[in-house]
Amino acid sequence: MFEPRLALASLSGEADAEWARDGAAWAGAAVLGGVCLDESTRAAAREMVADRDRSEFLPDDPIAFVDDELAALSGVDVRPGINVRSTTAGPVREVAAVADKHDAFVEINAHCRQDELCAAGAGETLLREPDRLEALVKAAAESGADVSVKLRTELDGVDLVDVARRIEAAGADAIHVDAMDSEAVVAEVADATDLFLIANNGVRGRESVREYLHYGADAVSVGRPSDDPAVLDRVADAVAEWVAERDASAEVPG
Repeated sequence: MFEPRLALASLSGEADAEWARDGAAWAGAAVLGGVCLDESTRAAAREMVADRDRSEFLPDDPIAFVDDELAALSGVDVRPGINVRSTTAGPVREVAAVADKHDAFVEINAHCRQDELCAAGAGETLLREPDRLEALVKAAAESGADVSVKLRTELDGVDLVDVARRIEAAGADAIHVDAMDSEAVVAEVADATDLFLIANNGVRGRESVREYLHYGADAVSVGRPSDDPAVLDRVADAVAEWVAERDASAEVPG
């Protein structure tokens, strides 16, 4: 899906084309966003900005905004993704077509825990209503774009292995798992599906990288410190070391 196996994870209101360009020297992918696509999620984002001074992307035309941001990365040696929030399939289908045009992937956000977004039916609410999540994945996959789903692990009553299997059947290509101190879940999802698995949360250097890759992740992502060259240096070196060891082991006759 991308090489090297290090992604920069989306940061609300901050992860734009300039941010991706700055991190491209270390990463194989950079997930822009999140971008709210439909009126219910955009209303929730406006409320978060007004009431809690959160940073959010709220362009007048979110589809055109995504198109412009992805176009700005033309020629940059990083594969872009776009993290999107929506409760309806139409805008997801539309933004996925734009992503496909730029050889980018779409990341359905089933991760945000903000009360306003959850009340609107977006973010982690989708993990409790997987039929709706499946519909969004199918809409994105219909465009021909690669599709990822970002989710978190610690929700009571949510069977993430079942969710992973369902989104894979719906057409997802990747799953971006915020392990939230539940690293073993990475192994359960990796064993249950053929999805390209990106592991997130606390990725800062060699120890965290090796732990996630040992559990079966295909790649890792860096979130908040994605603008810190020292962290990116450590993580990129650790990923390269792991891949070299894996490849050398594969060449040894059994």
